Amino acid sequence: MNGFGDALIGDWHSAVYSAVKAVTLFLTAAVAFRLTERRTMAEFAPFDWVAAVAVGALVGRTATASGSSWLTGAAALVALLAAHTIVTRLRFLPVISRLVDPPLRILIRDGQVNRRNLRRCGLTEADLDAVLRQHGHDSPAGIHLAIFEAKGAVSVLPHPSTASPPQGTGGGTTRGPRAS
Repeated sequence: MNGFGDALIGDWHSAVYSAVKAVTLFLTAAVAFRLTERRTMAEFAPFDWVAAVAVGALVGRTATASGSSWLTGAAALVALLAAHTIVTRLRFLPVISRLVDPPLRILIRDGQVNRRNLRRCGLTEADLDAVLRQHGHDSPAGIHLAIFEAKGAVSVLPHPSTASPPQGTGGGTTRGPRAS
């Protein structure tokens, strides 16, 4: 083949080896994630995102690197997931939790917006207004607390006197999705 054909197609043996490594690394990652704690994307803490990006980079690079075997990639993958599991467990220690998890920040207290905490969280007043609208509020006035959670979500707690039950629940308590 000429230089252009080699650039587009390359050595088909290497392509097959890369495909086999990619599939086996994917299966290795799927099994390894199944054996570790179950955390959904919405519940990712910052260290979870680091692990997810690192796993993706590791699988992608190992699959396409000619000098790297499946065993090398799998060993690095297992080590990375073991480190993630250790950090997950150590978060129960307050000193580690303070290092790993960002602090909770009060964005609204009794209807008053804390602009300093808003800036610390990287949010604008327009961002906060959008969150309030998503929770069914048109202004901070009726809000007892709005808290920027460690995982990046904003919890909105209305004043008890202005709180109304969520629609469609019949006035009962609401619960999150059931664990399967």
